[in-house]
Amino acid sequence: MWTLTYGLTQANLMFAFRESNTPGKVIVALLFIGSIFAWSIMITKLRVLRRARRDSIVFLRSYRSAADRPLRMYQDGDSLESSPLYAIYASACDVIGDELDGLDGDARSIFLPGDGHVPHPATSFKLRRMKNAAERTMADQALRLDSDMGILATAVSAAPFLGLLGTVWGVMGAFSGMAVTGSPTMDAVAPGISGALLTTVVGLLVALPSAIGYNTLSSTIRHLCVAMESFCEEMLSDLEVYVT
Repeated sequence: MWTLTYGLTQANLMFAFRESNTPGKVIVALLFIGSIFAWSIMITKLRVLRRARRDSIVFLRSYRSAADRPLRMYQDGDSLESSPLYAIYASACDVIGDELDGLDGDARSIFLPGDGHVPHPATSFKLRRMKNAAERTMADQALRLDSDMGILATAVSAAPFLGLLGTVWGVMGAFSGMAVTGSPTMDAVAPGISGALLTTVVGLLVALPSAIGYNTLSSTIRHLCVAMESFCEEMLSDLEVYVT
């Protein structure tokens, strides 16, 4: 039964496409191309965000497991490039390394407790520089996570209207043809109207998955942005002990 229904649906769609006028076929082609772009963005972005969330959880667990040694991961060279939290952490630690570059000893480990070193005075480097570096990186990461979301939002809003445009244009053409031929029967206008309505169907088929994907991805991005803000405050509070 399902196979029969699916086959009839395909046949109806192909019939409607054949009966569409040239503008309608162009609009369907544009919507099909837009659908490919939308699905490509959704799949790629979903993979990126999943990896970012997973690596951020791993990084945060590792960072908090050595709460008394906030520079340990930087010292050990651990890297989680997909985590936006790690990028913020690395940018702040890089400032420490740059400021201590002229000092004797390892700039990455000079503030680790129990190594016999005394914290250098705050005049050697500014906490404000660390905060600025962390906030700049946080903004960059937020923009990176939000990249291409505008295209997806455009697909959500534009696809139904583009489909509606094709439908109105097709119906107008069908009734104009009826007026020219002087045949006001249903047989004369039904094929043209069927082809015209196809653009609305395709527009909705593009817009609905895009809307679901956009809302899902936006929610994940918001969670990551909140996590970045919270971690930035936590990290600066931890590192402040070692720079003052």
